[in-house]
Amino acid sequence: MSCRAFCTLRFSLPEPAAHALRLCRSSVPRTANVSLRTFARPLHVCSPASRISGFPSRRTFSSDASCEPAVGTAVQSFPDPDRPDLFYHLFPAPTSISSSAPVFAISFLPEAPPSVLSSAVVGWLPASGQGEEAGLNDFVENERFREVLHNAIQSALRDGLDEVQKNGAIQMGEGWMHIHDDRNVPALGRIGDPDDIIASVRVEEGQILAETYQPMPAYRLCTSDGVLQLTEGLALRLVEVLRAKVLEEKQ
Repeated sequence: MSCRAFCTLRFSLPEPAAHALRLCRSSVPRTANVSLRTFARPLHVCSPASRISGFPSRRTFSSDASCEPAVGTAVQSFPDPDRPDLFYHLFPAPTSISSSAPVFAISFLPEAPPSVLSSAVVGWLPASGQGEEAGLNDFVENERFREVLHNAIQSALRDGLDEVQKNGAIQMGEGWMHIHDDRNVPALGRIGDPDDIIASVRVEEGQILAETYQPMPAYRLCTSDGVLQLTEGLALRLVEVLRAKVLEEKQ
């Protein structure tokens, strides 16, 4: 993805969006058309007419799993055409996210999450009808995923699983090292945007002190450069932790 590109998810159905739930519940398999389009700045902002009614406008959403109401399961799942590590799971309304609109739960796991509020869900986008688009302003973060993300990264650093971070610590020698989102890596010797700094960790004698891990409050899971991207070792550990979380949620 080019620098400062903006990813927009388009979800198209053969019939109008009003019939989406009926089609998804049909025994006949339906295929969604998904395409990622890139836009140069200024950022694309969906007009009020293209927004999905009933979808929350706030940027984050958190909920206690024990308080989650009984809701349906995902009816369709597919990978992002440009990000094979990213998957979209379609949940028909009503859900805990929207009472009237179907939503996409975005995840790094190909299997549908056990619920729309699963810790494995990065966040949510409204499922647009034909000709409509869901953009950055529509994305809602899952605070429960954020907690899992930081735990996974810290454990990966503790176990020395990521060569990129280990080499960065060796080069630094001593000081505070930023863990950058790989979607927008800063130039050598430069500090990245606060939105793209996942956390900071202390380095002494070229070694990462994982116990000093400090999350960056300003970090955003989704920006104009796309959804979270991790270096290989961190990404592998995140998937491991997410799978374990899903197993816990199913019990």
